[in-house]
Amino acid sequence: MPPRDGAARHLGRAVVAVPDRTGGTGRTAARGAPATAAADPRPEPAPRPPPPSRTAALAALAAHGPLRIGELAARMHIVLSTTSRMVDLLDACGWIARRPDPADQRASLISLNDDGLALLRAVRRETTGLLAERIGRLAPDRRRLLYDALPALEEMVEWAPPPAGPPSRRPAATDPAP
Repeated sequence: MPPRDGAARHLGRAVVAVPDRTGGTGRTAARGAPATAAADPRPEPAPRPPPPSRTAALAALAAHGPLRIGELAARMHIVLSTTSRMVDLLDACGWIARRPDPADQRASLISLNDDGLALLRAVRRETTGLLAERIGRLAPDRRRLLYDALPALEEMVEWAPPPAGPPSRRPAATDPAP
């Protein structure tokens, strides 16, 4: 499949119009076919948000970046090889920037770029709206329970220490017992 512009690479078969690195719309048709205004009279489907793992990586970079890939892996509690592949996908979508680490020119620092930050803000707005809508449909006594739980939830978030290092390999179900 030929490379596609902007977020269309990530969104697979969806036809999207998302800003790309060149300032264009990134409009691309499904399966890499050339996009034309008259090609399909049906309305374009709404772009899907990135998977939760990629959204979490964008959020970690927004909160703690710029980071080395190993630091991002540690913060997300996932192995380095998985993080490296995810960073490559984020980079291919045009949502992050890479630059040499001034402390070690062999390493790269990864940070969120303007497109990545705009995407993260849009995902957060949509998620917040959906959550608010669902909370609004709860019975008043259930909403009160959520409200009363907020201090405990906030304490849990404040308590969470940063990860000490990359996660260790979890034994697979087929691994022999030690």
